[in-house]
Amino acid sequence: MAYEFQVVVDCAEPHVLADWWADALGWSVEPQDEAFIRKMVDEGHATEAETTRHRGALVWKTGAAIRHPDGLERAPRVLFQEVPEPKTVKNRVHLDVRTGDERDAVVARLLSKGATHLHDGRQGPFTWVTLADPEGNELCVS
Repeated sequence: MAYEFQVVVDCAEPHVLADWWADALGWSVEPQDEAFIRKMVDEGHATEAETTRHRGALVWKTGAAIRHPDGLERAPRVLFQEVPEPKTVKNRVHLDVRTGDERDAVVARLLSKGATHLHDGRQGPFTWVTLADPEGNELCVS
């Protein structure tokens, strides 16, 4: 049996990082159901401390997700999950963003939005640029 999966990124600010990655990939941040969240708090299933406001909307504090505009059939969902500890070592898993002929423009745009250039890579005729997102998570742009 084959299983579906989502990619989870540990981070300090899930909503801010979800916005950054949605912009970086041309994806959409999944909307959260404010009425459902309010109902869960009102019924005692959650607390106000488990919520926050982001861009004026009530959201779950510890997570935000993005998805490809064509849906989950096209690419797995990416969930940004709040964790208390900062990133301290190199990622063992990262995303490779394939941009075709737009690589240099995409790299410049991501750098202008808070990415950090780590290094350029090459294997045979293939080249890529390794960046870090605003929280230090690596990604390659090719």
